[in-house]
Amino acid sequence: MSLSTTTMAALRAAGLDPGAVQTLVLAAIDEDLAGGVDATTTATVPSALQGRAAVVARAPGVVAGLPVAAAVFETVLGSDVRLTFPAADGDRVTPGTAVLQADGRVRGLLTAERTALNLLCHLSGVATLTRAWVDAIAGTGAAIRDTRKTMPGLRSLEKYAVRQGGGENHRMSLSDAALVKDNHVVAAGGVAAAFAAVRDMFPDLPVEVECDTVEQVKEAVVAGADLILCDNMTNPDLRASVAIARPAGVRLEASGGLTLGQARSVAATGVDYLSVGALTHSVPALDLGLDLSSGSPGTP
Repeated sequence: MSLSTTTMAALRAAGLDPGAVQTLVLAAIDEDLAGGVDATTTATVPSALQGRAAVVARAPGVVAGLPVAAAVFETVLGSDVRLTFPAADGDRVTPGTAVLQADGRVRGLLTAERTALNLLCHLSGVATLTRAWVDAIAGTGAAIRDTRKTMPGLRSLEKYAVRQGGGENHRMSLSDAALVKDNHVVAAGGVAAAFAAVRDMFPDLPVEVECDTVEQVKEAVVAGADLILCDNMTNPDLRASVAIARPAGVRLEASGGLTLGQARSVAATGVDYLSVGALTHSVPALDLGLDLSSGSPGTP
């Protein structure tokens, strides 16, 4: 089934590739059906029965992924489904808030239910946790960034959800920016050597250097790093690193072992970013459920 022009436009506006999203959705639906049919729904729901499914928040949070959920319903039901959106991605929701409404064949609505909720609950969980971090450091001048610690196949969706929660994206792939980490430093023979090797081979690529100590920060600044990732540094070391990097116009990113409770104190050291892998690698889903109301066969 092809997606509607409305859903494709919504996905593009979100910075998502409609073709890639539908490929993911088809794989998820195929995984759920495993080459068969939805046995329970087929047995209990008349084929002509029409109904309305409302996706409703069960907990407070930030919604993200509505165009993706729309793609699921359209992939299962085709042009027969009618979708409306009482909420928009990025909205804060409270228990009882309806975020999506789908009208169509009940069999299709129920077959699509789990795949749509799996994606929507996960992406909304990412947006919700991101918003909590963003709120925690509000007014400090620092920003919350994600990492490449994403679920395989879901990176573009998860990073979209981070943006909906008010966060910023780090690099999307290994090819769009360089990050010189400890193992690269070991292999190259030092921070400066590793930086120089990347800059020589990829002169136009942004280069970030991971540093564990203030001394390494000095070395990276002298080498010409665009951005320095301060890994597992104490707040005093972060402040010392800021004092070194700021006059040179080099941005700093704090990373490693950060917690929501300490976020504000870390941001207050003057770093530009807090890098939080938990936004995507261990986020709890936002509780959303699907409530069905059915009509008579052949009627909405």
